[in-house]
Amino acid sequence: MFEKLKISTKILLFFSFLFIISKNYGQQQTNIIVSLDDVSHVLNVRQTIQVTNNSNKSLSKLVLNDWNHAYSSKYSRLGKRFSDEFTRGFLLAPENERGNTAITKMFINDSIATWKRVDNQIDIIEIQLKSNLEPSKSISIEVEYLLKIPDSKFTRFGYNNGKYYLKNCFLSLARFNNNGEFVYYSNENLEDIANATYQNINFDFIIPKDFQITTDCHLINQTESETTKSVTFSATNRTEIQLSIEKKYSYESFKNELLEVETNLSDSRLNGIQKAIIIDKIVNYVSDNLGKLPEKKIMVSQVDYERNPFYGLNQLPAFISPFPNEFLYEIKFLKAYLYNYLKSTLKIDQRKNSYLFDAIQVYVMMKYIDENYPELRMLGNLSKYKILKGYNVVNANFNEQYKYLYLLMARDNLDQSIGESKESFIKFNEQIAGKYKSGLSFKYLNSLLKDSIVENSFREFIVLNQEKQTNSSDFEAILKKNSNQNLDWFFSNLINSRKIIDYKFGKINKSKDSISITIKNNSNATVPVTITGLKNKEIVFSEWLYNIKTDTTFAISRNIADKLVLNYDNEIPEYNSRNNYKSLKGFFSLNRPLKFNFFEDLENPKYTQIFYVPEITYNLYDGIITSLSLHNKSFINKAFIYDIAPSYSAKTKSFTGSLGISYRKQLRDKNLYEVRYGLSGSYFHYVQNAAYLKINPLLQFRFRDPNLRSNKRQFLTFRNIIVNKEEAPISFITSTIEKDAPLNYSVFDARYSIQNSEVARGFGFGTDLQFAGNFGKISTEIAYRKLLENNYQFGLRLYAGTFLYKKTTSEFYSFGLDRPKDYLFDYNYYGRSESTGLFSQEIIIAEGGFKSKFQNPYANKWMTTLNATSSIWHWIEMYGDVGLYQNKGQNIKFVYDSGLHLDLVPGYFELFLPVYSSNGFEMGQKNYQEKIRFIATFNPKTLIGLFKRKWF
Repeated sequence: MFEKLKISTKILLFFSFLFIISKNYGQQQTNIIVSLDDVSHVLNVRQTIQVTNNSNKSLSKLVLNDWNHAYSSKYSRLGKRFSDEFTRGFLLAPENERGNTAITKMFINDSIATWKRVDNQIDIIEIQLKSNLEPSKSISIEVEYLLKIPDSKFTRFGYNNGKYYLKNCFLSLARFNNNGEFVYYSNENLEDIANATYQNINFDFIIPKDFQITTDCHLINQTESETTKSVTFSATNRTEIQLSIEKKYSYESFKNELLEVETNLSDSRLNGIQKAIIIDKIVNYVSDNLGKLPEKKIMVSQVDYERNPFYGLNQLPAFISPFPNEFLYEIKFLKAYLYNYLKSTLKIDQRKNSYLFDAIQVYVMMKYIDENYPELRMLGNLSKYKILKGYNVVNANFNEQYKYLYLLMARDNLDQSIGESKESFIKFNEQIAGKYKSGLSFKYLNSLLKDSIVENSFREFIVLNQEKQTNSSDFEAILKKNSNQNLDWFFSNLINSRKIIDYKFGKINKSKDSISITIKNNSNATVPVTITGLKNKEIVFSEWLYNIKTDTTFAISRNIADKLVLNYDNEIPEYNSRNNYKSLKGFFSLNRPLKFNFFEDLENPKYTQIFYVPEITYNLYDGIITSLSLHNKSFINKAFIYDIAPSYSAKTKSFTGSLGISYRKQLRDKNLYEVRYGLSGSYFHYVQNAAYLKINPLLQFRFRDPNLRSNKRQFLTFRNIIVNKEEAPISFITSTIEKDAPLNYSVFDARYSIQNSEVARGFGFGTDLQFAGNFGKISTEIAYRKLLENNYQFGLRLYAGTFLYKKTTSEFYSFGLDRPKDYLFDYNYYGRSESTGLFSQEIIIAEGGFKSKFQNPYANKWMTTLNATSSIWHWIEMYGDVGLYQNKGQNIKFVYDSGLHLDLVPGYFELFLPVYSSNGFEMGQKNYQEKIRFIATFNPKTLIGLFKRKWF
């Protein structure tokens, strides 16, 4: 049992490092002296590195990791990753919040060193040696530098409110790879630095007297003066060092017979004794399952958990958490402790072999829940409420969330091979789905091999890591040896590829005494799968089936079972489990019975789910629209989707509604990654007491870059829009609707678009070709946005459109300068037919894109406009538009406008305030409030889109 230790309230900071790496990969000894300037958040560092070449190659240069300098530029690889993931904070931060390393002196054997930062890798330093460092020879590097510590809001490492959490900020020798070459890994916020092993470390720190320091190293000595304190620590056989320096000491120390734990993992609802019991339990559990930690001290910080939280639990506020306080602390500490345990024990390339780290961590977490909380549900105590009993998300086992979060990516064709290098992962795969698939895959393998072969292999691999630098091949060799099997199928199908696994039932043939059933492989992955027989919902048999490349036939006695199930325990991370059930009861029996659920739910493969959701929307002509959406969309996408939404219009006291059906065919490992077929229809009012019916069949091809981190997407879309409208009342025909506007028409529309956007820059191109019986037109749109180094941002949008032919005198299909005609009913206007009043001021940036309102702002021949925006301060921008357009029989017109754009809630609520235009100085004109344009969107899909672009 842990006993609570008394923590000294005074620790100091005077720092020195001694690094030694094993003889197979080079040797270094380092001394560092560090003093802290808390005013400027700068560490003044003097460092000596003694390097011995223990390889069999001559070295012409040395390579140092300087990951702190990655914060110095928004164009570093760290900045590029933030930009790709739409993390604006780093790119918009002032220079004094970003860190850097300023090297003031560097000597080699008392001579001035020649060094440089690597092109496109500013956090890697190359030191050119005047003469080669021969095998077994040594060299001394002396360097002085200033470390400007970054604000911790970017990565949680750095400075924040009197606290410093430091990791991988000091210069360190890069390790060698198996070919005896230095590894060049830049900081990409992945915590996978390629440091040489520090076998003996001594460091001294000088800090202000009111600060205290916590580290995972061992205290050697500490002294104190009137204004400062100094402390000396040491450690052995490390690749990374953690340091926390803070005014208000937040750490607690717990110790049992195995090791000492320093932690500030927060939970004010538990006392020290409760925490001690939990920590003791977890330390012993991990030791029993993976082996004892070589070190006698470990540090588990709140930062460790916040960077790698248990997703789902971390989003729940304390007052509605359905889990006991003790369990929440337990699962958080388990994940953070395992993370630090594996960081200390695994000497693998954590960029190229990250799946091993993830597999062990997630596997042990799942096993811990299975053994200690076998009845725990995904939403904890909510499963006790009868009103929620019908929901799979409530009834599902706690560990099932791993499968569903992996499927969230797989069903969108965004999953990645977990054997890929870590920096290639999109954020959701790197932090969630990839980790979970790793754990699920090895849990499945352990179920197949039995006798704890996978667990024993984990332990043996960890022992091997104490002896040398390892890689995935070492682990594969251990696993194959222990299983005495050829496991190439496992690594080729589940680790080193994106292959999906999907088995299903085929035809049934019944005879007097037996039943034979075909089992088909619905994918190109061949792995063992279980078939289970149920009788009155009880298992009567279960066995493994092997080597089903295309199909196989399985026979059973006629009355032994009434239902067959593939992958019954969900041991395989299977792409589609809905086709895994086959009823043997007769022709009219359902493989998956119907089940109706309010709102939405997790997919339940045992049932055919139909969800019903009441919805309320609004437009000026229908008023409040109340609808009941009937659909099959669960929290995870599926290939076939339908949504039928009959509705009632309060203003017209009539029935309206919409319908949508779509099928997505996904193509794996190809640039053309998805083909979408769709049919949609809607019936609403476009003006008072006049409705429209729109029918829209669609075929869309979607393309992407093979590098899934790229935000580049291309779309080729073909539609045929059929519109039938009721005739508008006379009063509206004379005021807002053209007299000769057609009531029934059909338009073929072909569109191509390309998008490539991130925080630092954005580019979009689109072309639209429309054909109908009485007109044909083509238009092109190009958009570009750029964020400069000084945080000044500008954007340009060019639009050009022309009629190819026009056989009607109606202006209904004309190009719009400040508001499109929207005869295809593509835009969700609140008052689409209004020419005066508030709803006429609604703006959607399309076609001409002007913000000022003009007399006769339509072109029946051609139109070309240029829209520009420029940042001023935070959410305030200025805009300017210029355009040329022409109507038949008229001269070319030139127009312009300018004003202020208040981007209050991007995509939701924005205001455009005209200042000066072709209409004159608009701010000084009468009824200025009627000239203000606005965007007001209350669509949840917009919010989901903002979230998804950060993760997917």
